[in-house]
Amino acid sequence: MWDLKGKVVAVTGAAGGIGEAIGRRLEREGAVVVAVDRSASSTGRSLLVDITDKAAVDAAVTDILATEGRIDGLVAAAGVVEDDVAAEDMTLDQWDTTMGVNLRGLFICNQAFAAPMLAAGGGAIVNISSMSGNHVVNVPQKQCAYNASKAAVTALTKSLASEWASRGVRVNAIAPGYVSTPLLEKKQHQVAGWVKATPQDRMAEPSEIASVAAFLLSSESGYFCGSELLVDGGYSLR
Repeated sequence: MWDLKGKVVAVTGAAGGIGEAIGRRLEREGAVVVAVDRSASSTGRSLLVDITDKAAVDAAVTDILATEGRIDGLVAAAGVVEDDVAAEDMTLDQWDTTMGVNLRGLFICNQAFAAPMLAAGGGAIVNISSMSGNHVVNVPQKQCAYNASKAAVTALTKSLASEWASRGVRVNAIAPGYVSTPLLEKKQHQVAGWVKATPQDRMAEPSEIASVAAFLLSSESGYFCGSELLVDGGYSLR
């Protein structure tokens, strides 16, 4: 559907969930997918990387350039969410873990993977944010660190888009609602309430987020710059 054949795209968090679905969709579109994750992925070529480790991310970029000759895109899909923890009880270690992956790691990857794209004068980055960042405060779960990290991802996306657009690199974000992924396995007791609160009466499938990512990487979205596409089944309308 999209003009992604032969494009070299790195996908973080590609060992499962949304990231894995994005990798599979990009492969179907003919892209060369490199899965960047702490665990091996079933899609693309796997590079085992802790995205909070700048040296490891830089090494991954060097590896991809040496193997493929270029980098055309990045999907930053790696993320974590803390177990329900009241804000007054949250430890700094819990806060730092969530922020470390969702914000610090995402920035490290944006910065590192953008470098060859900026040098080449073109590329596209898609960051996975969340409806929890700027559109809703989730209930009944308590997850202030996650919400804050995703709000920061949106702000970072806009800042990077503003800085890099004139140099040919587009940066956009997707803000999914509730998606049926392993990330929510620990919260099965809350799923029925989330579905009831969603006008479409269901959670999203990872493939539905993947199709949006493929669009944002393609030239069909060429005038999207610093946008955040909300994909939540109408949850934020209520």
